Formats: sequence, C-alpha cells, structure tokens
Amino acid sequence: MKLDVSKEILFKTARSGGKGGQNVNKVETMVEGYFNIAGSQLLTADQKMIIAEKLVNKINGEGFLQIRSQVHRSQLENKEEVIKKMNALLSQTLIKRKKRIATRPSAVSKEKRIDSKKKNAQIKESRKKLRSFDL
Repeated sequence: MKLDVSKEILFKTARSGGKGGQNVNKVETMVEGYFNIAGSQLLTADQKMIIAEKLVNKINGEGFLQIRSQVHRSQLENKEEVIKKMNALLSQTLIKRKKRIATRPSAVSKEKRIDSKKKNAQIKESRKKLRSFDL
C-alpha cells in the first residue's frame, strides 16, 4: 500500500549540527515533519487506530507523528527526506503481517540436533589434557 501524505505534513526547520562550516551556524537546514494522525483526511478510522497502536513511541503528546531529517546540507533535500521517511513508515505500518503458525520440529531435525551436540561434545572432550589417574 503506497501512501502520499506530503500535503498533510507540517514542517518546522531549525539549525542542524554537523558538517557545514560557518554555514551551519546561520542556515536552518534541519527539518522536522509533523503528521496529525487523528485529523488526517487520507486515512480511515481503522488505519488511524493501527498507526496509533504500532507507532506509539513516535507520536508526541498532541497526537502528531514526528519525523526529523538533518542528513543533507540543504533544507529542500531534508524536506524530501522527511516526506520519504513518513510515507515509508506509514506504508510499512499498514501492511498486515501473516500470523506465524507454530510447528513442531521434525524427527529428522531432532536427530540432526542431537548428532551435532554429540559431535561438539567429542571435540571438546578431545581438547582436554590427559592426566595420569584418568588412564
């Protein structure tokens, strides 16, 4: 499922740390994107609930999903990065995962495991030093 939430993202800029020399002290290149999940027109009620549940650690107190980027040295590139991250994160969150079906190990796999354990034990046993009273 491909989402494009770029129209609903609110952007804030700030000065970012890192490379940039003197330019870093005067240009606001770091971009934070805020996406209001509850107020979104693109998402259904079920999707909003799933996102709020799965991304609880990335949602702030006001109910905004917050993503930040400061990897690039220009504000425009960081803005595009935020949009890309936000779309990818929301798309990944809305993918339904298949439930894992619990299975039992087969008889052959059990036998292989035991054989490898015996072989490993023999290798470790052969590393021991021989003592006179062991003979």
